Amino acid sequence: MAFDVISEAKRCLKCKNPMCKAGCPINTPIPDVIKLFLDGNINEAGELLFENNPLSLVCSLICNHENQCEGHCVMNRKEAPVYFSNIENYISDNYFAKARLERKKSNGIKAAVIGSGPAGLTIAILLALKGYDITIFESRDKIGGVLRYGIPEFRLPKTILDNYRKQLKSLGIKIRPNVAIGKSVMLDDLFRDGYRAVSIGTGVWWPNKLKIKGETLGNVHYGIHYLTNPDVYDLGNSVNIIGAGNAAMDVARTVLRHGTNKVTVFSLTPVAAASHVEVEYAIIDGVDFLYCKKPAEIVDEGVWFEDVVFDEENQMSVIPDSKAFYPADSTIVSISQGPSNLLLKDGVHVNNKGLVVTDTRGTTSRDGVFASGDVVRGAKTVVEAVAYSKQVAEAMDEYMQKL
Repeated sequence: MAFDVISEAKRCLKCKNPMCKAGCPINTPIPDVIKLFLDGNINEAGELLFENNPLSLVCSLICNHENQCEGHCVMNRKEAPVYFSNIENYISDNYFAKARLERKKSNGIKAAVIGSGPAGLTIAILLALKGYDITIFESRDKIGGVLRYGIPEFRLPKTILDNYRKQLKSLGIKIRPNVAIGKSVMLDDLFRDGYRAVSIGTGVWWPNKLKIKGETLGNVHYGIHYLTNPDVYDLGNSVNIIGAGNAAMDVARTVLRHGTNKVTVFSLTPVAAASHVEVEYAIIDGVDFLYCKKPAEIVDEGVWFEDVVFDEENQMSVIPDSKAFYPADSTIVSISQGPSNLLLKDGVHVNNKGLVVTDTRGTTSRDGVFASGDVVRGAKTVVEAVAYSKQVAEAMDEYMQKL
């Protein structure tokens, strides 16, 4: 294999107070996993990873490891960190390929999971393992949410999500695709039909807007829409991408893979918001970067930008007479996303950003309704969504058992 996982695992110092674990949002017991692996207990190592994080296989591929487990490894002080992401991927892939998940005897209690992104998958799996009768309501035709429709194939193969679907079925989880709760089906309908609790994990799919002239032109698109199905877009030979976060990196690299020759990312700030590794990959792939550029107007032939500077207090100001034109066949806006408001009419309180208001364990303003993931905290990482969703699953379990 291209990467020697065994040799990498042997580099682990087995720290008594592992900083790698502390740096992981879900506190993955990394030294314990590595010890089991090196002792020849790969199945036990995989089980330990899965019990701690049902999406460990996914996270091994897409986590921001440089700022989390690997970024906190003490080896960083003198040399390269232990690349646990590769070790986790090898173990998790091996485990998930042959795992036979067993749920407890059915307790006859129904729970509904709205959305099958990271939050929904985590809650559905954890509650099903406890014996609950789970139904997932997914607004699209396939499960995965942002994992399927917001992350490119070259970063996260869709076969992994297809395998998760098989595991869901093996746990007795029912899936209703193409059903958007808040349209034809309401929360009242779910409680009428015997669901004792409902979790909302609908993510953030509404793109944030620039609110500048030209944003509705025919050659302008939003990043989250583009990633959903890149094949339907004809972008031309040059593309300007406004925004420099991790999602924008996915957009830029995908655009290049679909035949566009010139892709330029415009960052408002002096440093891209995306992780250093994602920026490096984008540069290697052929993406150009321009910094301190504020979009002023979009036209059919490209985008007008103004130069900006930041003072010591990080306050931005536009440089006078700096307006310049950057031609492109298409423009993609990728400056993060917000939630939809379909659930407002169902008595679930949201804040001024449209995010669902909850307590620390996902309880919403409506009795029996819980929420987790990006729809609560905004666009965060997958592992953060999983970590929070574990708490929500526990809260739902306690709530349903008391009824």
